[in-house]
Amino acid sequence: MKFERKAKEAMPVLAVIYDFDRTLSPDDMQAQGYIQSVGYDVEDFWRESDELARVNEMDTNLAYMFKMVQEAKGNFVLNRRALAAYGAGVQLYEGVVDWFDRIKRYGKERGVLVEHYIISSGLKEMIEGTEPAKRGCFERIYASSFYFDERGVAMWPAQTVNFTNKTQFLFRIEKGVPDVNDPAVNDHFPAGQKRVPFRNMVYLGDSETDVPCMKLVNTKGGHAVGVYDPVIGDKRKVDRLLRDGRIRYCAPADYREHSPLDDLLKDIIEKTAADGALERRHDADESAARTD
Repeated sequence: MKFERKAKEAMPVLAVIYDFDRTLSPDDMQAQGYIQSVGYDVEDFWRESDELARVNEMDTNLAYMFKMVQEAKGNFVLNRRALAAYGAGVQLYEGVVDWFDRIKRYGKERGVLVEHYIISSGLKEMIEGTEPAKRGCFERIYASSFYFDERGVAMWPAQTVNFTNKTQFLFRIEKGVPDVNDPAVNDHFPAGQKRVPFRNMVYLGDSETDVPCMKLVNTKGGHAVGVYDPVIGDKRKVDRLLRDGRIRYCAPADYREHSPLDDLLKDIIEKTAADGALERRHDADESAARTD
């Protein structure tokens, strides 16, 4: 089987990686149309899903996906089109739609290739229905997804992404082996051959479910950022993440230009550009030393 492989770029690559629910959107994506369409109260749906997981010692993501398939029966056909339509109705924080292209442009002006990735326990098929995804803003969407039968009906989980296995996708980004089944993610790559070193990663999340990714990015020299709802203004979760050393920065989930989050990402891009210049100087000096 032939897999996509990404080579190391001439300019530094900054991977900006996002959780989705409560990071780019103020609520769970399933609670913004789907749950209501099957006649459920949102809290009741999640309570029953969590109970299904508890009683059967089941992964909570597999439980909610199973429940989505079950509850759709007799109500509507759960296919890609339906899930994308629910995704199109998902509310996004202010500034999100324009954020991705704007940050890429800022990076390009400073000699940094910015790439945006999603790593989410939510549904890939719903995220694909959002405006940024339809505009091609994401390099990759790593999220839970369904297997669809020959009639296009969701039957079974094809991929489930939970808070612990999220970290595998960081290594895929690091090594430039983005396909989820590519075993080369386990290959040894010398430090100089890694396409996106961890110092060039930004991880944005909102809660404890992001801790494994936050901790990994943080301890390897990258930038872990905690965001919180700018309307509600409750930052207790991110304050705890900051005190516990899980994140380096926190900001309201306001993606508009000149917001604190916007200023932070621009500072990180500037640092990435400076680090890239220093690496090139080191390489040149090392090469000259070998020829002397």
